[in-house]
Amino acid sequence: MMSNITIAVDMMGGDYAPSAVVDGVAEALQRFGDDYHLLLVGDEAQVKEGLAAVGVAVDDPRIELVHAPEVIGMNEHPVRAIREKRQSSIVTCMELVKSGRAEGVFSAGNTGAAVGASFLKWRMLEGLARPGIATILPGEKSPWVLMDSGATVDCTPTVLAQFAIMGDLYAKKVLAIANPRSGLLANGTEEGKGHRRVQEAFNLIKNIKDINFIGNIEGHDLFCGNVDVVVCDGFVGNIVLKTSEQLGKSLTGMIKESVMKKMLWKVGGLLSKGAFAEVKKRMDASEVGGAPLLGVKGCCIIGHGNFRGHGVANGIRAVGELIREQLNEHIVEAVHQCAFESIG
Repeated sequence: MMSNITIAVDMMGGDYAPSAVVDGVAEALQRFGDDYHLLLVGDEAQVKEGLAAVGVAVDDPRIELVHAPEVIGMNEHPVRAIREKRQSSIVTCMELVKSGRAEGVFSAGNTGAAVGASFLKWRMLEGLARPGIATILPGEKSPWVLMDSGATVDCTPTVLAQFAIMGDLYAKKVLAIANPRSGLLANGTEEGKGHRRVQEAFNLIKNIKDINFIGNIEGHDLFCGNVDVVVCDGFVGNIVLKTSEQLGKSLTGMIKESVMKKMLWKVGGLLSKGAFAEVKKRMDASEVGGAPLLGVKGCCIIGHGNFRGHGVANGIRAVGELIREQLNEHIVEAVHQCAFESIG
């Protein structure tokens, strides 16, 4: 069990930064004690002011301030912003890992900037072609992994096969699923469904001996407990992710609206308040702490932009889990065992 892992925290990333990130740091220090050494990366004056507001001493030996005067906004063009804002908090975080001062990064900021900066500063793991984001989503029976949810929108069959490897290992090593079922998202369950790249990826994945590949799956398989790892390109995955998030919000709103229509339904709603709270917690992304960016030479958890303190603290914990499980080493070993003809 490794202790005192050093993690760079993007203090300026997110819709409510830096205050929400400061709250998360304070919670992490309280919950995890001496497990982590946190490099707080951002505008030093704002970070100091935030720490004082929550009662965290600047000279606490578990934290260290790293000044980064620039911020990449949530809606900025990622590549342009990375090039123009080299002293931004997210770029500085990646530099700290590259230089060896930190072992991993947490950021709830611009996702494209986090992916781009990690790719440019860290590069890819040996044998890997493109990065992927593994997002955990709730299901009727248990959570499942969506791989990729937006890092690489245009994938070759080999990249999809490598996503299957990374998603499988993440489910095994971090989520502790002994034999995760992996499925390739297509427009039908029969072999031969999907466009050419999906068909070719199917043939690659089915020959990876250490993956429990159940074949093609469809959209209706995602939330009912039929699959543990869903493989798709980032274009499709991001649509699945954003649709799922909004559907959850819309259903919650519709239920609340209906409950308020009749007194008897209001009473029933009050009696079911505990059940509603449990479902809400299962659907809350902040409980997971964010999604890992896999395939790059470093450990990075990308949090949701609307995270408050609790989500940030869980994100810091999630970075530590990636590092402790040595997930990157397992990924490289697994990819080397597969004789892919190309990594385009």
